[in-house]
Amino acid sequence: MKKFLTSTLFLIFAVSSLFAQEWETNFDQAQKDAHDQNKKLIMVFQGSDWCAPCMKLNREIWSSDTFKDYAKDHYVMMQVDFPRKKTNALPETQQEQNAKLAETYNKKGFFPFVVVMNADGKVIGETGYKPISPSEYIEHLNSF
Repeated sequence: MKKFLTSTLFLIFAVSSLFAQEWETNFDQAQKDAHDQNKKLIMVFQGSDWCAPCMKLNREIWSSDTFKDYAKDHYVMMQVDFPRKKTNALPETQQEQNAKLAETYNKKGFFPFVVVMNADGKVIGETGYKPISPSEYIEHLNSF
């Protein structure tokens, strides 16, 4: 029974990870991946545990099958998270990187704030949460 339960849990985890949005958290790696794969870099400034519009953007757009299917071939997705709860605290090095990114790309401190860069790292657009469908959001991102 223990072996069956372990195998079942592993299978559930493996299958669920196939459908998860892949998020990079290291800026240098995200830039490298975008350049190497000739994709746009979508950098999302969010407060994952306190920002209601951030949660809506995640639930309605980033987590949708429509967006995930499109994103895997067109975007490198990067989270720049600023959680407030101690239980969700990021490692200090991650906090420092995110603070530096905010100083450069999100000077006004908007949440959620979505920065779109081309494969060479040039900012080509900025946006936030919009109450539109995932396909409309993709069109919006691609309009930059």
